[in-house]
Amino acid sequence: MAALRRKLLLLGPSRALAGSLAGSCLADRCLWDQLHAQPLGNGRTFDWFFGYEEVQELLLSLLQKAPAASPPRVLDVGCGTSSLCTGLYTQSPYPVSILGVDFSPVAVAHMNNLLQGGQGQTPLCPRHPDSCLQFMQADAQNLGTVAASGSFQLLLDKGTWDAVARGGLPGAHQLLSECLRVLSPKGTLIQFSDEDPDVRLPCLEKRSHGRTVTVQELGPFRGITYFAYFVKGSH
Repeated sequence: MAALRRKLLLLGPSRALAGSLAGSCLADRCLWDQLHAQPLGNGRTFDWFFGYEEVQELLLSLLQKAPAASPPRVLDVGCGTSSLCTGLYTQSPYPVSILGVDFSPVAVAHMNNLLQGGQGQTPLCPRHPDSCLQFMQADAQNLGTVAASGSFQLLLDKGTWDAVARGGLPGAHQLLSECLRVLSPKGTLIQFSDEDPDVRLPCLEKRSHGRTVTVQELGPFRGITYFAYFVKGSH
C-alpha cells in the first residue's frame, strides 16, 4: 500500500482530496466516488501502480495458452478507471471476453462512456473481432449478481485487495473467497500489489484451498517494485 499512498499524494489538481484519501479507509465507496469524479486531465484512464503496457506481455502469454474454442473470460475486480480492461480489448491479438466491475458507479459510468464513445469521443474498437468488453457496478466481495461460480478463466486484481484490506483483513479474505468462487477450476487469479511476499504469500497459501500460489517480481516502474501473485488451479 506504500505505492498507493504515494500516488494518492501526486494527483495534481486532486491533491486535497488525495491527501484525505491517503489518511482514510480506502474500502469506503464514497471516497472512491469522489476521487473518480475528478478530471483525468489529458488521460482517458487513470492507473494505480502501473498500466496495461507494463503487464501486456504477461497477460498475453496467459491468453495465448487459452483453448481456441471460445474467447477466455476475464474479470477485473475493482477495475476503477484503469487501462487494464481497455488495453486488453483494444490491443490483444487473441479473442477475449472482458468484464470490469467496480463498486463505484462513477468509475463504471466513466468507463462505459469511454467504451461507447460518449461526449464526442471515438468508441473503443477491439483488435480481435471476437473480443468484447463490458463494465458493471458490483461489489467484488459479493459477485453473485454478475458472475456464476467457475465462470472466468482469468481474474485480475490490481490493488483491490490492498484497498479492501485497509478496512480490515476479513474484507480482503472475503474478496479472495469470491474471486476463487468465480474462477474456473483451471483458471488463474493474479493479484498485482506492492505488498511484500513475506506478508501476502502466507495469507494466499492458507486461503487458496489447495491451488498453487506463486509470485513474480515486476518492475521497478517509476522506481517502485511490484509483485504479481498467481493463484492457479490444476492443469
